[in-house]
Amino acid sequence: MFDQASDPQTLGFDPARLARFQPWMQGWVDSGRLPGAQVLIARRGRVVHHALAGLRDVEGGVPWTRDTLVRIYSMTKPVTSVAFLMLFEEAKVHLDTPLDEILPEFRDVRVLAPGATALDEVQAPAARLTVHHLLTHTSGLTYGFNEGPVAEAMRDRKLDFSAKEEALETTVRRLAELPLNFDPGARWNYGVSTDVLGRVVEVVSGVPLAQFFRERIFEPLGMDDTFFAVPKDRLDRMASCYVKTPELDMKLLERGAETAYAEGGVRQASGGGGLVSTIDDYLRFAEMLRGRGALGDVRLLAPTTVDLMTTNALRGDLAANGQPVFSEVSYDGIGFGLGVSVTLDPGLAKTAGNVGDYGWGGMASTVFWVDPKREMTTIFLTQLVPSSTWPLRKEMRALTYAALVAP
Repeated sequence: MFDQASDPQTLGFDPARLARFQPWMQGWVDSGRLPGAQVLIARRGRVVHHALAGLRDVEGGVPWTRDTLVRIYSMTKPVTSVAFLMLFEEAKVHLDTPLDEILPEFRDVRVLAPGATALDEVQAPAARLTVHHLLTHTSGLTYGFNEGPVAEAMRDRKLDFSAKEEALETTVRRLAELPLNFDPGARWNYGVSTDVLGRVVEVVSGVPLAQFFRERIFEPLGMDDTFFAVPKDRLDRMASCYVKTPELDMKLLERGAETAYAEGGVRQASGGGGLVSTIDDYLRFAEMLRGRGALGDVRLLAPTTVDLMTTNALRGDLAANGQPVFSEVSYDGIGFGLGVSVTLDPGLAKTAGNVGDYGWGGMASTVFWVDPKREMTTIFLTQLVPSSTWPLRKEMRALTYAALVAP
């Protein structure tokens, strides 16, 4: 755990404004719209503020605690990107390496024809699919919860990269039987690109993804509470997950003690969304990024590699690349690097922040971002699906920057 600043004012924060976080979270909890939540803000390597509210298990009346384990879902994606970039630094793979040179099952991949309404309306891709397309979500791959014939086929064939599914290798091979939604590089579309990237890491490194994460990332960084499969002796700290339905603001989706992420039941390591972690563990990962690849004496990446990862890799913002809105967030003024979103213009984005801040969120309404200019890392955790339910991320940013009153 990082040291807590004895006086937030020494790090530029107004204590009275930081005090707004707890009642803000409590309000969401008391109204029955969130089970529990916590926030952590660090600046210059020290924790400025930590607050929590509510319950990690509403039915059991178990309070949310700092060491609560949560499904971070797509906050797994930056971890997978870091794993790939470690191999990139070793010259074992390049950003423009064709995907079929690593995963031959994509050798004959096809693309939906414009206006296609059926899977057999396909044509040859205009560009060869590369690992860079995976990192930037410009691959043409999609998610089963999206619209269109490919997404429908993914739902029918249960291609959701879930913990209890078959081995990652098998799912990726079945996925490669489907066409892409569009030509690689043509636009941005959120999908299972990072899950396929996880398989790339396995093939290039020669070890299973979970092992690579543990040996090359988690153990060096001291992330002792981050897993694809939660050990049985830690399940008592696992949060329950809830879902917003048309009838209810919050309905139980999965009890913590009965999670699919329990050790012994996990068959697949999803690099796109399979990790469980705590707020302090994820802080170590995020602070490594803020340290441009290093945390203390441990270095995972070179500074130039992290700079590459956190620089916009698109021609223009996400809105100009076919994604004007995602979740509850407008994507005007927001770009995308190698696994993280990047703020290009806070004015266009209509959000508090700085040019160059970067981060990502997860399906259960979690979010993190790093602001290099302000030397700050912010993490918000809760467990409500989907992340588009409430404007939590917008409000988190407003509260955070409102409390930062000095350089």
